[in-house]
Amino acid sequence: MSSSTETSRPVGATAQGEGEIACYVYGIVPEDVNISPYAVGVGDPPGQVRLIRHGEIGALVSDVVVDRPLGRAEDLVGHEALLDGAAAEVPVLPLRFGAVLTSPEAVVGELLEPHHDEFAAALKEIEGHVQYVIRATYGERSVLHEILADNAEARRLRDQIRGRPEDATRGERIRIGELITQAIAAKREADTQTVVDCFATCTVAAVIRDATHERDAANVAFMVRSDQKSDFEMVLGELRREWADRIDVRVLGPMAVYDFVASA
Repeated sequence: MSSSTETSRPVGATAQGEGEIACYVYGIVPEDVNISPYAVGVGDPPGQVRLIRHGEIGALVSDVVVDRPLGRAEDLVGHEALLDGAAAEVPVLPLRFGAVLTSPEAVVGELLEPHHDEFAAALKEIEGHVQYVIRATYGERSVLHEILADNAEARRLRDQIRGRPEDATRGERIRIGELITQAIAAKREADTQTVVDCFATCTVAAVIRDATHERDAANVAFMVRSDQKSDFEMVLGELRREWADRIDVRVLGPMAVYDFVASA
């Protein structure tokens, strides 16, 4: 790893003379962090990442051309990859995707200087911590089997529509859909709480995320200390074995603590 630089081209010019240059900001880190010369971020082509320092903190930034909108899938992936890679080694306060300031001076004057003490305290608080996300998804057949086994009305309606034309059973089909949606919502609430409870002894904090798919069983972010990782993985293995026949359990991470800091 090599020491980072704080220099930048002036706003209003690029190496090719095309468009206006600004600073894309990824996150806040301690000021003594060294940046790999191979670290790149968002943009086309991706900009080289460097550190702009102020006091005890610094901002991870790269140059972007202002008139080239950021929104490609590659840009979001680059943003998250840079932050997650840094979080594996140092504490990072991630900023939202798309945070752009006009110049290195603006990064200091508008971000680092006015929030210096707040950022420095937050970095000390999350030092030695990373985030994992548990994503659990119901198997389609298994969850339907559970719902039909538990719900007499759903079983009756299923029997009524079996072998009959769709147009002739529209009302019954709509009602079954409502029953299934309600049942999955209730199961999701219970299974999400199970996930939170399972990991309570090996995590620092948990944030329950909104469901993003109709078959989501749980979507929970956890803050984990570095010395808790093996315990976390052990509990994960136990949960996967317990739910093997009904729920697919995936884990994302380690990553920056996105759910546990207030993004700028």
